[in-house]
Amino acid sequence: MSRIAQAFDSRQSGLIASASAKAAVVMIALPLAACGAGGFSLEKAEVDRSILTSSMSAPSAPVSSDRDSDQTTIGNAVSSADIEQLGGQAVPWANAGTGSRGSITELAELKDNGQTCRRFRASRESFDGVAMFEGELCLASAGGWHMQDFKAL
Repeated sequence: MSRIAQAFDSRQSGLIASASAKAAVVMIALPLAACGAGGFSLEKAEVDRSILTSSMSAPSAPVSSDRDSDQTTIGNAVSSADIEQLGGQAVPWANAGTGSRGSITELAELKDNGQTCRRFRASRESFDGVAMFEGELCLASAGGWHMQDFKAL
C-alpha cells in the first residue's frame, strides 16, 4: 500500500472510533435525559390507599406468665443478695426466658416477731414497657423464701 493510502486508512480508523464512542455516549445519555426531563416528581406523588394495616391486641396470658416468671427471678435475686456487702447499691437482675431486666433498690432486711423479711423496690424493663414494683420476701420455717407481697407502683 502506498503511504497516502496508509495515512488515509489510519485517519479513517480514528474517525470511526471517535464516532462510535460518541454514539455510545448518546445511547447512554438519551434514556437518562428522558427520565430526568419529566418522569418522577414528589409533588405528583400520591398516597397508596390500597395498602391496609391493622393491629391486634396481645393476649393477656403471656404477659401475666412473664410477670410471674420475672417475680420469681426478682425473688431469687433478693434472697441471694448479701445486704451487708451491697452497701446500698442496686442489685441488677435479668430473666433470659422473658427478656426482661431491671434493678433492685432500697433492699432492707427486717426481723419482726422472729421472722426475717426483706423489703425492696424493683424496676422491670420489658417489651411491654418499664414498671416499678414494691415487694416483701420472707424466710419460711422450712428455710426457703416466700414472696409475701409484690405489687406495681
